[in-house]
Amino acid sequence: MNLVYFYLLSPLHTGGATQEGNLLGIARESHTELPYVPSSSIRGRLRASVEDQTLQYSLFGNEISAEGNLVQGTVWIGDGSLLWIPVPSLSHGVIWVSSPMLLRRWARVNGVESEIPTDYSTNLNGQKPVYLKDAILKASELKGWDTWKNFVPQADQAQGIERVLVLPDKHCATLIQMSLWRQVKVKLDEHKTVKDGSFRYEEAIPPDTLMYFPWGTTAQANGTSAAAKVDFQELVTQRPILQIGGQESLGRGFVQTWLGNN
Repeated sequence: MNLVYFYLLSPLHTGGATQEGNLLGIARESHTELPYVPSSSIRGRLRASVEDQTLQYSLFGNEISAEGNLVQGTVWIGDGSLLWIPVPSLSHGVIWVSSPMLLRRWARVNGVESEIPTDYSTNLNGQKPVYLKDAILKASELKGWDTWKNFVPQADQAQGIERVLVLPDKHCATLIQMSLWRQVKVKLDEHKTVKDGSFRYEEAIPPDTLMYFPWGTTAQANGTSAAAKVDFQELVTQRPILQIGGQESLGRGFVQTWLGNN
């Protein structure tokens, strides 16, 4: 597999399958409830950014061929997964958190052989407690982590991620849920009062989150996989800023992308 990273420059909203009450949620993994970016959203944005129709059909396929059949492209794209997400901290400003499960998932698709860090591994100075929203971690709970850079892409786009902390899977999931952006949306009538049923919350993944998606060539690229790979790499390189997801008119979904090393 190959990877493309994307660093969120603004909140990112991808619509979920369900809406509970007045909360308009985002897409979540069914087994973890963690936010993710569906591959169809990423693929659709990349496909729409290709002006050359021949290249567009070659990479992503033709929706309907002249014979009325769906034609597969030479490139497949996977879902976007979380790697590091920023959490406000009264003691350290902003701390990027992850969990052993998220790091293990990334290491598998990225071919990283470094040992997965244990719970509460961090590069923070362990001489004072860490405050994360409503949670307080004692200095005695923290574990030094010298190899943390092996799990943070060493690229200019991610150079701001300098304070990292690995939390237990269940605690990380809870903290991620608490750290999502929630915006109140209302609709006013002619009297400047809120209409019935027009009050809702909309979720989004916060800016400065680091995510990634895997990609590769399909069986359709038999004999042309090398060329297809080069074409896709050039596509990503030439479009370092993309807008993914919904609420485009509100400036949502701007991400900075770059190719992984593999």
